Amino acid sequence: MFGIAILLVIGSGFLHSLWNLFAKRSLDKNIFLWFCNLVGVIAFLPWVIMEWDAGRFAGMGLVFVIATTLLHGLYMNLVAATYSAGDLSQVYPIMRGVSPLLVPLIGVTLLDERLTVFGWLGVAAIVTGIWVLSNFKLKLKIGEPSSFKAPLLAFAVGLCVTGYIVTDKIGIGYVPPVVLNEFSHLGGVLGLSWAVFNAAGVRRELRVNWKYMLIGGVILPGGYLLFLLALKLAPVAQLAPMREIGIVFGTVMGILLLRERQGIRRILASIVITAGVVVIGIWG
Repeated sequence: MFGIAILLVIGSGFLHSLWNLFAKRSLDKNIFLWFCNLVGVIAFLPWVIMEWDAGRFAGMGLVFVIATTLLHGLYMNLVAATYSAGDLSQVYPIMRGVSPLLVPLIGVTLLDERLTVFGWLGVAAIVTGIWVLSNFKLKLKIGEPSSFKAPLLAFAVGLCVTGYIVTDKIGIGYVPPVVLNEFSHLGGVLGLSWAVFNAAGVRRELRVNWKYMLIGGVILPGGYLLFLLALKLAPVAQLAPMREIGIVFGTVMGILLLRERQGIRRILASIVITAGVVVIGIWG
């Protein structure tokens, strides 16, 4: 069972990096992600109806459905803003690296847990990789734009990821994974609706990227559903770090397919972050 869970998680990481590539390539990130979420909601609706159990939407089940809807709505807005500000190979590793960094630190500072020496080395590796990718400029010249926007937005995305992974891990104990997944992407639709309804480029985005919207609309919820199914087979503490192999996938895609700069630097930094995540997950 654990081997199946690992395969599901690696597949989830690859599909996650792939739809992020599509989002970065899009013209209007809000419009593109809105349609992807809408396609995902429609595509998985028959399965959701089969799994629907109204009795579970009382008490805590309803709480977690509302929580994942709100968190994913905020998440999609932040993803759109992040890709409008930074390169895929820069911000994607930060977005994915923040969650496995924060969870153990929260455990140490608030829950009286312990990290091993290897765990702290893993934390140091993630921090180092994020710092390198962020490319912060400590001394800005007069008139030079700040480099903080994209990394800080990516960090905010990471906070959302931390929130919804913990929420959904508990939530699948009350609601079937496919149903919880449906509401997460319904949250994406609702969260992006205001920006989309006030946008002027809807027809242009559809004309240029409708194929990628259809593909993204399937792999966006499909990839996360693979992760939720894996969580039914193994603990989140073991699986969440493995999913971050998508960091390397996303960085390589940005360098090779989008021709983004600082290729070697960013690939090495993404490998350092992934290594830190794995070390924390296995020996932390």
